[in-house]
Amino acid sequence: MTLQPNPERRSERARRAILDAVFEVSGAKGYGRTTIEAIAATAGVGKPTIYRWWPSKGAIALDAVNDRIGDSMDFPDTGDIAADLTAQLASVAAMLTGDTGTLYRGIIAESQSDPELAAALRATFLEPRIQRCVRRLDAAVAAGQLRADLPTRTMVDLLYAPVYYRVLLGAGPEETLRSPLLVEAVLDGLRPA
Repeated sequence: MTLQPNPERRSERARRAILDAVFEVSGAKGYGRTTIEAIAATAGVGKPTIYRWWPSKGAIALDAVNDRIGDSMDFPDTGDIAADLTAQLASVAAMLTGDTGTLYRGIIAESQSDPELAAALRATFLEPRIQRCVRRLDAAVAAGQLRADLPTRTMVDLLYAPVYYRVLLGAGPEETLRSPLLVEAVLDGLRPA
């Protein structure tokens, strides 16, 4: 079973209504109380329409998050890695603490018990963004701004783990996520000696 909707069997108007309804319902009830029935009622479609395109609430939610975010959290490349990462991490923090983040956090929670959703989350949301970050970090390594002896994929983990830790576990004030100090602290260990 695939988590991707079948584009040949959908009305764009109904699709848009369903994706918007996921945000509306989860914003009002919370992700855990969001149901296919409530999404269908809010979107003005029948449950069979939803199930024809998506196998689960998590699949709809992931499609809605990907649709809303698009490339809006892409990596700037001004030539200053600290400024670029600070801007990008602030964008991620804003997403994670807003209505899109509420839905995204629900997807992450549900993916812990749904291997198919977890695989789709990695393939359609996480991995494309990780690859963008790796490319930006590779450019910083090539420019001599970051050390070359550490894989850039590890650098991604070092940069984003504190953000996810704070947001998913409520382990600190949200304003610290937008602080350049977080980036500077990590970059202190990533810069060439």
